[in-house]
Amino acid sequence: MTTSPKIGIAGITGRLGTLCAEEAGTALAGGLSRTADPSRHVTDSPSALARQCDVIIDVSHASTVRSHAKAFTAAGCGWVLGTTGLDASDQKAVEEAARKIPVLQAANFSPALTLFLDLARQLGAALPDYDAEILEIHHRQKLDAPSGTALAIGRAVAGGRGVKLEDVARTDQNNRRPDGAIGFASLRGGQIVGEHDLVLMAADEQITLSHRALDRRVFARGALMAARWLAGCPAGLYGMADVLKRKD
Repeated sequence: MTTSPKIGIAGITGRLGTLCAEEAGTALAGGLSRTADPSRHVTDSPSALARQCDVIIDVSHASTVRSHAKAFTAAGCGWVLGTTGLDASDQKAVEEAARKIPVLQAANFSPALTLFLDLARQLGAALPDYDAEILEIHHRQKLDAPSGTALAIGRAVAGGRGVKLEDVARTDQNNRRPDGAIGFASLRGGQIVGEHDLVLMAADEQITLSHRALDRRVFARGALMAARWLAGCPAGLYGMADVLKRKD
């Protein structure tokens, strides 16, 4: 495995991209943005960035996923994808890329949240008849709801129950709650980094799993951990759980 991979940041001018660049330090090979800035080694060409990197951390926008998949695959560059809000065509492009290059896809790079997902899966399996509700709160600028992390939690619970989230997800709170539904509620306001609660409720008890991100740097550090781990891996689709299981 490469010990000091050359790392690129797609979305380097965004909140998380800026922090990833700071955490990368001397390993940073360059960045990708809609506006090129050669003085800062920032290009507007995904192909140009991929040619000079071993791994790219992509925290840009869902609209770029298909073009990035094509460019990174052509360059043989590893891809750490943290972008959420993907549609079916975007996800297909990610999975096709993973047949040729190593791709690590995660809705959240926090190590603790990764373990949260494992616990959510276990609870879903052990308590299949409990009502499951997921509450997420984020800063007022966040565009997608439910958040990618909330959906990942929902998929974990659904996976534990042996069902597809798409078949049981409930976002409309106006009607009677169907049996077996996994509900979602989203709040937006202030500058909250990210809060997620999974609540499982029966008639006589409830259990709550909670995660609070106190500093956005936890995601940047997790993304860098993932990038260093992914460098040199064979083609395939990986997740943060793989990083925690096989961390060197």
